[in-house]
Amino acid sequence: MTYDNHVPIAIVGAGLGGLTAARVLRVHGIEAAVFEAEASAAARTQGGMLDIHEENGQRALHAAALHDAFRELIHEGGQAMRLVGPDGTVHVSRADDGAGGRPEVDRGDLRDLLLDSLPEGTIRWGAKVTGARPLGGGRHEVTFADGSAVTTDLLIGADGAWSRIRPLVSSARPAYTGISFVETDLLDADARHPRSAALIGGGFFISLGGGRGFLAHRETDGSLHVYTAVRADEGWLGTIDFGDTAAAKAAVLAGFEGWDEGLRGLVADADGALTPRHIHALPADHRWNRVPGVTLLGDAAHLMSPFAGEGANLAMYDGALLAEAIAAHPGDTESALAAYESALFPRAESAARESAASLNAMFADDGMARMLTFFTMRD
Repeated sequence: MTYDNHVPIAIVGAGLGGLTAARVLRVHGIEAAVFEAEASAAARTQGGMLDIHEENGQRALHAAALHDAFRELIHEGGQAMRLVGPDGTVHVSRADDGAGGRPEVDRGDLRDLLLDSLPEGTIRWGAKVTGARPLGGGRHEVTFADGSAVTTDLLIGADGAWSRIRPLVSSARPAYTGISFVETDLLDADARHPRSAALIGGGFFISLGGGRGFLAHRETDGSLHVYTAVRADEGWLGTIDFGDTAAAKAAVLAGFEGWDEGLRGLVADADGALTPRHIHALPADHRWNRVPGVTLLGDAAHLMSPFAGEGANLAMYDGALLAEAIAAHPGDTESALAAYESALFPRAESAARESAASLNAMFADDGMARMLTFFTMRD
């Protein structure tokens, strides 16, 4: 694989944030190259539903001139919500009346929308970054696993939690939050898993108690995607043999003795393998001094736990605001990056602190009572 030796703007990572940055730059007549480690757009499933917020994610889509197309992707009914106790009691059940400001959309559909908005050749697939180094004057060299390299005048790290670009500006690394997830799916739920389908309802579902619980979404394909969440030592997932699905289910459910059988069925009846995942976060106040010619967005800049629902929204908003700052400062990259980062840091810190506080509330011993208070106070 070979690349042109120099690109004026290099975006590392073709997630939602990097793609939004590339799209909004294009809206302003500015071209960028996006380098992505995955071999193609179909290399893996993108997974999960996202609620796209009016104040950030949807603003980014307006900036990208894609908001009308986004509205066509919305999962009708997806803003419904249920809060259920460990004994199966339904404490809160809200229908989606269409008036909410956080419509649900499939992450893969949203990514495809952004990909399709970019000219062929914008994404350099199979470009796994192995390192980056400054060349002076704000220019950088980016090297790839196949031995090739590019130079760039502006390097944007949109490459997620374990960013290869972050070390150019910061020594911070993500730390384990104390929460582990095990993900499961129940396919064709209405027909094959009617008990679970009835329990989850049409949208988002929460059940919590004693530092653990189930978070679930109904997907646009009729499946249920479930996150079993446990406050545990970082080594807990390593004690489970995920190569043996039956044994893994039993090990996970051992922490849910006495919970309602319908809730336990979200794991016991799941289709396919279980997927373990540690939840990591950067420090809430993560920031860096201005480094010429390079910046970060999304999880590379402010990885946080998912318990404020802001990760994807902020990544897209970062990408849009960075692109707009670049367009507003033609020929003056440093002023653009300074303006972008001065707004990025407090915005990200606020969301990260909200996420950490939500994590602590949800996975406290009385997490269910706290969530019940939270949702009833909003009525």
